[in-house]
Amino acid sequence: MASRSSIEWTECTWNPLTGCTKVSPGCRHCYAERMAKRLKAMGQANYRQGFRLALHPHVVELPLTWSKPQTVFVNSMSDLFHEEVEEAFIQSVFATMRRADWHRFQVLTKRSPRLVGIDPRLDWADHIWMGVSIETDAFVHRADHLRATRARLKFLSLEPLLGPLPSLDLSGIDWVIVGGESGPGARPMELSWVRDIRDRCLGAGVPFFLKQLGGYPGKRGGDEAVLDGATWAQMPAGRTPCIPGGMGEAV
Repeated sequence: MASRSSIEWTECTWNPLTGCTKVSPGCRHCYAERMAKRLKAMGQANYRQGFRLALHPHVVELPLTWSKPQTVFVNSMSDLFHEEVEEAFIQSVFATMRRADWHRFQVLTKRSPRLVGIDPRLDWADHIWMGVSIETDAFVHRADHLRATRARLKFLSLEPLLGPLPSLDLSGIDWVIVGGESGPGARPMELSWVRDIRDRCLGAGVPFFLKQLGGYPGKRGGDEAVLDGATWAQMPAGRTPCIPGGMGEAV
């Protein structure tokens, strides 16, 4: 069941839960929902319910079986802090991350109120990175919630970027990822929005990673994600660049 991740800023994915519900405009054309439908049609056991939320306890300890250190994106097909996920299950995922300390884990959520509410009871470590997604200026408060946590490394995924972010505060943020929307019905991203974020990151000393420019059918990522004649793949200080293609549980 091992496979490779094509996500530019990670190496592999780990999905102890799958399925989700939409909470904001960035969810409208969810790539995970499209993928879940395909996996269900292919008969993949974890997607018997399609994109309905499902917990997979048998997957929780999977990273402990990977001897090679990996950069692991946690729940690319769901949201660990979904309101229907019991805290005990979240704690079990964190327990595995704590034990598998030869990996680095990247957790990402749109449900920042629940994250900050549970934070006092979470056992953080340097190799557990925490991020929030922000797609428009109406949701920059998610960064405020992230700043209020005890996570050691805090990052922002500004994807799909659907508008400028004039109110975004980068204080206390260790890494910023920007990307356009891809797939059918993709909403365009203006380079002026990206340029403003990049310039503010440079001014604040925050590493900046341009993941993709978006669009359909191609997402224009990797070497094609060019802004002002350059690609941007900066990582947090002291962390080596991710090399997509690592092995791990993709579904």
